[in-house]
Amino acid sequence: MTEKINRNNMSNNEEKLRYSFRNIGAGILFGIGVAAFIDETVFHQLLHWHHFYDKSTTDIGLVSDGFFHAFSWFATVAALFLVADLRRRNAFWPVKWWGAVLIGAGGFQLYDGTIQHKLMRIHQIRYVEDLLPYDLVWNGSAVLMIIAGSIILYKTRRRNSIPGGRK
Repeated sequence: MTEKINRNNMSNNEEKLRYSFRNIGAGILFGIGVAAFIDETVFHQLLHWHHFYDKSTTDIGLVSDGFFHAFSWFATVAALFLVADLRRRNAFWPVKWWGAVLIGAGGFQLYDGTIQHKLMRIHQIRYVEDLLPYDLVWNGSAVLMIIAGSIILYKTRRRNSIPGGRK
């Protein structure tokens, strides 16, 4: 009898962990998609500050923006399908998911600001004389999103019950 209870507890804990990771994965993917969409829409299309790839012609830059825009939407839609599956299984944890969204968005923005802007130099935030204020705001806000998302996830780590009363 004790062996059966332990086996049930182990599978229950494994199920909770699996759904916890799915909530986090869906949130990170959604955060990446939304951050990419906002970046592409605001900075590429509306403000015309840069293209995804600025080391070639304007036409190539526009094509690269199109691929980047498609990526952002595919990531966002895929994440929402994962959320729909979690909701169907009554295993969606909104607070954990929002923490992961912040980590995904901040992670994307920090990657963009450090790897793509500085290391690969495929584009800059804006082409002006003094980039430092733009870099500080861009990368600083990314770090703040990552910290806020991490705090939220840290606070949800002990919430082990599956939503809707399933244990």
